[in-house]
Amino acid sequence: MSQTITRTKTTIAVESSQLSNPHHLADKTLIIFDWDGTLMDSIGLIVESMHIAGEAHGFTTTDKSVKNIIGLSLMKGIELLYPQASAEQQLLIQQNYADYYIANSHRTPFFAPIENMLQTLQQQNRQLAVATGKKRKGLDRVLDASDSRHYFVMTRCADEAGSKPDPKMLTDILQYTEQQISDAVFIGDSIYDIQMANRLGMTSIAVNYGTASSDELAAQQPTYQVDTPQALAELLRA
Repeated sequence: MSQTITRTKTTIAVESSQLSNPHHLADKTLIIFDWDGTLMDSIGLIVESMHIAGEAHGFTTTDKSVKNIIGLSLMKGIELLYPQASAEQQLLIQQNYADYYIANSHRTPFFAPIENMLQTLQQQNRQLAVATGKKRKGLDRVLDASDSRHYFVMTRCADEAGSKPDPKMLTDILQYTEQQISDAVFIGDSIYDIQMANRLGMTSIAVNYGTASSDELAAQQPTYQVDTPQALAELLRA
């Protein structure tokens, strides 16, 4: 029953925003994606890796707390999760997290049908980009592992432009692609993603299948909101 209610609320939200939003998705020539939880099914591994890293130094947290920091830069998230840890311990947690995540990153595929969606958008001559809380080294690794680098005209990371919701990643992408805010849409699964887009007045799509709940995302007032990767693909093709 609850799933049916969620789908109905989302459908209403999408239809309403289509009527009120002067910048329809069919007019968008630049589509910018978050990575973890939006394109790649990596949330479970992120949570597991953070537990492993924190517990190695005597610190514990909850699944929900880890999910709440996804989208921020890794060190910012660690500082929020483990404020009682010393600066040295936080650096060690960061390294332990990275070591475990890298060793298990083969477990993080694209959500279906994300790759087909990227192929279709590229064939439509849309410019695609990524704005992620990952470090450059981490994003480069998963771009190569997923053989997806060729889809994106530009990618921007937290260690290059600041942690979300600072919109500098988006402004850097706009400048590089020579596009206007009104030409672009940003898609993400965390409240920080939607906050970042809202700071620029950029059209946004919140996806409910990643870190944040439907209600948490709706509270940030995204332009559109969808429940599944399939629904995202269908919305962008509309």
